[in-house]
Amino acid sequence: MPETPGRIGLPPHAYIPGETPRHPEGLFDPVKASVTGTVPVAELHRTAAWEAGRAYFDAGYYWECHEVLEAIWMRTPEGSQERDMTQALIQLANARLKIMMQRPRAAWRLCNMVTSHLARCDAHQRILGLQVAEVEAWVADTRNALQTAK
Repeated sequence: MPETPGRIGLPPHAYIPGETPRHPEGLFDPVKASVTGTVPVAELHRTAAWEAGRAYFDAGYYWECHEVLEAIWMRTPEGSQERDMTQALIQLANARLKIMMQRPRAAWRLCNMVTSHLARCDAHQRILGLQVAEVEAWVADTRNALQTAK
């Protein structure tokens, strides 16, 4: 994988179902392996999986973001703010992927789900290194992209 600033490399291309080839099985396993039972839940954002997920999201690799953040999500306790924040980011990446796939109704639905997850998070604290307002701004950007795509 080519290197991005920092230690996380980008895959050779963004996977868009129906448009680009799927990545080889196991490509993301080394990054996902950074999520171990010894990492405290509140520190999961310091893992290579979280760093990769954020780098992929920022670079427009939305399927890949979802793929690596799923390892974080599986490690978070049911009903926790960490789970809601992780799920919000995964679903926002999925919404942006749906825009690329020209499926706006699915993208709108996913944006609404993200908002529901964020509503369960404390807006006055950082959760996995993110503020609720920061992610809400990304949701607004996504909705704006949907409006301009009409």
